[in-house]
Amino acid sequence: MLTLPNLGLYIHIPWCLKKCAYCDFNSYALEMEIPINDYISHLFNDLYFDLPLISGRKIHTIFIGGGTPSLLNSEAVQLLLDGVRTRLELSKQAEITIEVNPGVLETDRLSGYQNAGVNRISIGVQSFQKSSLQNLGRTYTPHEAKRAVQTTASLGLRSFNLDLMYGLPNQLLANALNDLDLAICFNPPHLSWYQLMIEPHTLFFAHPPQLPHEDQLWDIFEQGHKLLGAAGYQRYEVSSYSKPDMYCEHNLNYWRFGDYIGIGCGAHGKLTQLNGTIIRTSKTRHPRKFMSGNYRSKICEVSNNAKPLEFFMNRFRLLEAMPRSEFIRCTGLAEDHIRAPIDRAIQEGYIIETSTFWQITTKGMLFLNSLLELFLTD
Repeated sequence: MLTLPNLGLYIHIPWCLKKCAYCDFNSYALEMEIPINDYISHLFNDLYFDLPLISGRKIHTIFIGGGTPSLLNSEAVQLLLDGVRTRLELSKQAEITIEVNPGVLETDRLSGYQNAGVNRISIGVQSFQKSSLQNLGRTYTPHEAKRAVQTTASLGLRSFNLDLMYGLPNQLLANALNDLDLAICFNPPHLSWYQLMIEPHTLFFAHPPQLPHEDQLWDIFEQGHKLLGAAGYQRYEVSSYSKPDMYCEHNLNYWRFGDYIGIGCGAHGKLTQLNGTIIRTSKTRHPRKFMSGNYRSKICEVSNNAKPLEFFMNRFRLLEAMPRSEFIRCTGLAEDHIRAPIDRAIQEGYIIETSTFWQITTKGMLFLNSLLELFLTD
């Protein structure tokens, strides 16, 4: 009998105070007051159309992302989560995360999120350096960033995360390590620490800034990695570090090829059906069109040829050993389907194989795109 994977819920809030220079997420600079109640009603309508695809399963994680979800006041988050609970069954231990940005927060708002059921907060700090924040186009000060972290740490939540970037315009090794040092002083259970990448359709792509060269980036990563390890953080994913057993369960579900509903502007979903079919959904990106009632932009079945790349694109982000049986369970395909690219990956030193598992190597992490290209099909 088919065992369905865990199910999460992603909710997208598309508005920001300002579009950052590096951001390629589906977000829109706020031009007027957010139509909060109207948008939440449309989120529930959007969810209604996905309910037949989940077969009455429980929700194990909720992630409210954006955009800047902390533009929503605590009453709006209460309304949103109450509405979710009336439409979906939540696990008693469900992890419920909201992304927040410093500068649009006060203590009452954060504690209000907690009262609404949020038990994990992810703070988009990016840097504690004034010049770096200005270069990135962030709208808050280092003082506001520190205050947001201190307030969050005082709430006694199940967990909280700090988002930090390195390889920023004109960033020196000392500045990057100072950011990490300061973050570690707040003792967050989880840290997302990743390199700035220049993406198409961003201001940085149109007007490229001066970034550290490759040798400098490697020094930052190597020394930062050692600093995090000495402070008790384990790297469990390409850009994620945590204290023992304090992983982000929602993202871990993505990387282990779990299922998720995606509602809101531009949200994506992956839903395994009782017959083993995997359905992908994507939602209308622009708020105006979404709020006209045109919620779903695409729904399709993942072909057998596409399943290996989709599976490994997520699974090889994790450093943990991957049971070989997991590929069969998650995709419904036999190992013969991927024997040739697996053999090539072993030959190139990207992965190791035993009788029971595969595991990505350090070289595989460094050349992850090359590893994944082995699973591309025509």
